Amino acid sequence: MTTWTRTPQEPLGSGFGATTTAVEVLDGVDLTGRYAVVTGGYSGIGLETTRALVAAGADVLVPARRPDRAREELEGLERTDVGTLDLGDLVSVAAFADGVLAAGRPVDLMIDNAGIMATPETRVGPGWEAQLATNHLGHFALVNRLWPLLADGGGRVVSVSSAGHRRSPIRWDDPMFTTGYDKWEAYGQAKTANVLFAVRLDELGADAGVRAFSLHPGGILTPLQRHLPLEEQVALGWVDDQGRPLVNFKTPEQGAATTVWAATSRQLDGLGGVYCVDCDVAEVSTDDAPGVRPYAIDPQQAAWLWELSADLTDVDAFA
Repeated sequence: MTTWTRTPQEPLGSGFGATTTAVEVLDGVDLTGRYAVVTGGYSGIGLETTRALVAAGADVLVPARRPDRAREELEGLERTDVGTLDLGDLVSVAAFADGVLAAGRPVDLMIDNAGIMATPETRVGPGWEAQLATNHLGHFALVNRLWPLLADGGGRVVSVSSAGHRRSPIRWDDPMFTTGYDKWEAYGQAKTANVLFAVRLDELGADAGVRAFSLHPGGILTPLQRHLPLEEQVALGWVDDQGRPLVNFKTPEQGAATTVWAATSRQLDGLGGVYCVDCDVAEVSTDDAPGVRPYAIDPQQAAWLWELSADLTDVDAFA
């Protein structure tokens, strides 16, 4: 058992950086026999996360909304399996979790990677705003349902957030955007939720040896941008009118590095609940500098969000 103490939100001096790749993080790391679940682990940085974990010896289960596409992308990659999961549908989440629980294998690494960004206003389930539902509530329900296997493995949970969390705290008065929908504010709220989820899960799970982390993978051009027309990406200054990058984006291999570092690094042993960037613990930031906003790591807000999420999904492993 591990008694929880709050980990300082301060860089460790990991020796890695923005250009480090996932394979470099795992150089010399042996994950043979370790079992990882990577949502969306067949596209973008999720695919590179899966590849790096497999190369280090791990067995990886990839839950996918498009399982046939996932099998195509993972073809030839050893020790991978695909399951069907739609994070925006709690019935699908329960069915997937039941299958994993029935198999009974302890989960060492749970990586909540799948997500959507800046979508047109979309409602799922009982009318929930799709970005909060998919990016946060689906993962919340999944992790809580898989809790017995996580606790059995003393695993790590990694919540892939974004610097986009700086666009919005939790809108406590209207989290589902019943009025005044703004796709970027909704994305920001969902990414803040990813950070707060890790804060609270780490506090609740530490006694069972389960630690949780959140992270910003960096700016990367991946299918995550599929809802943004070229004109909007041009207006944001990301690309030119031919779609060529104007920003020094990370490669997907670099984008996956902080995920696998948070999931596996011995530098984080005994730590948890912190937000990471560029393969290190990030600083707290209240301006435009890289880092995490205070509201995203506030334990009181994390507890409130946990209660709200448990009420909405009717799932709470710690109730």
